[in-house]
Amino acid sequence: MLGTFMEVLDTSVANVALPHMQGSYAAGTDEITWVITSYLVANAIVLPITGWLGARFGRKRLYLVCLAVFTLASFGAGAAPSLGWQILMRVVQGFSGGAMVPMSQAITLEAFPREQHGVASAIFGVGVVLGPILGPLVGGWLTDNWSWPWIFWINVPVGVLAYVAAAVFVTDPPRPEKPGRADYWSLAFVAVGLGCLELFLSRGERLDWFESGAVKVFAGLTALGLVLFVWRSLTADEPLVDLSSFRLREFAFGMALVFVVSFAMYGDFVLLPLFVQRLLGFTPTWAGVILSPGGVASVVAMAMGGLALRKADVRLIVGGGTLSLAWSSWMLTRISLSTSLSYLVTAWIFHGLGLGLVFAPVGATCMQRVQPRLLSTATGIFNLMRNEGGSVGIAVATTVLARRAQFHHARLVERVTPFSAALQVSQVRLAGQLLPRTGLDPSSAARLGHGLVGAEVVRQSYLMGFVDVFAMLAIVFLLATPLVLLLRNAEGSGLVL
Repeated sequence: MLGTFMEVLDTSVANVALPHMQGSYAAGTDEITWVITSYLVANAIVLPITGWLGARFGRKRLYLVCLAVFTLASFGAGAAPSLGWQILMRVVQGFSGGAMVPMSQAITLEAFPREQHGVASAIFGVGVVLGPILGPLVGGWLTDNWSWPWIFWINVPVGVLAYVAAAVFVTDPPRPEKPGRADYWSLAFVAVGLGCLELFLSRGERLDWFESGAVKVFAGLTALGLVLFVWRSLTADEPLVDLSSFRLREFAFGMALVFVVSFAMYGDFVLLPLFVQRLLGFTPTWAGVILSPGGVASVVAMAMGGLALRKADVRLIVGGGTLSLAWSSWMLTRISLSTSLSYLVTAWIFHGLGLGLVFAPVGATCMQRVQPRLLSTATGIFNLMRNEGGSVGIAVATTVLARRAQFHHARLVERVTPFSAALQVSQVRLAGQLLPRTGLDPSSAARLGHGLVGAEVVRQSYLMGFVDVFAMLAIVFLLATPLVLLLRNAEGSGLVL
């Protein structure tokens, strides 16, 4: 779980430090975003092939190597003398961390008997859920109080502790057979498909999506690479990624549920800190503080959900989780520029409870009948669905926010004309308040008042854009409910598809 926590934390910890890193490297906005993009691309490519790597080199050995490489790359990222070196270290972090997370999940599941997989998934889920919640808090606090390299150096003591503990306590189960030679065609197809998908999602909004030729190329290569990868996986004699686990009903629908929930979950993760910083004026540290109670709620809910899985219907547990997530997002549609801190914290506690009730039971349920030799592959696919669902969710949420804010701004501006009585009254009042405070002449005070009205229109349009996106995410959580009904209890016999 420590390894998982480090990797997931690093997915979001660098976001709040990008402006500081941009100044250190004298980089443009497009250049500095490669610190995030390079990590996500490398992470996506390695996730589906982790099962083959674990079978080829041994699960414990691979996990220890990934821990060591990730820790060293974290130190290198903090000490990077140039942007090129920083991006290289982030690629190494992405490759090693991407393989480390499914290994963590597989090791944790194998350490418990099948009837206790709910508890095992809860332990693993602590790292998955707390990482994105604590990422902005840790990154903001370290950046504000120390300096941005510490967002990477903080991984070093955690990595050393995790390595020593894993070396002492983790045992590698015997493998009945080693895989054959790597299917390099599958590797090429998955690298092109998932790599271009991350580029498409991370660069699309900045390049105005399909108005850009580069984005069209990324989209085409994504579709081509993924289609060829699936074809090769289904037809090759020794595929790099064995997709036979999708024949299990609970696994197939569990992966769909993880993708949909992650879509909305990561959208919320990005939008709430953005709202409180951009419109309410909170610092990155305080934005993280608002998310912290939700993290505590997630841990409590995971423990409860993992224990209840042996006695209660999994559909009731997960269904309660998706409804809690939907209610949290719907509460956030009631935000305003005067929303209290307590209201935001309450809404986020419901979000945390929902995550805890979804991920641990789903993680245990969808792995219940996976063959031991396919467990590493299955956990790799599970984490791939979580990551890609989150990437798609972030891209869609930020795009919808920008488009809806533009829409509302255009509608508001239609009513803010020189002939508007309300505008004329507001400008006179503002000018009257500004004259004694600024010492400006009447015409300058009037112009300043007009500018303040324009700024308020922008703020209100962004506020309505946030409301629209939170409403969309609430609907996505509700749409996940039918997938919950297709899950099954761990005790059930059931049939494969």
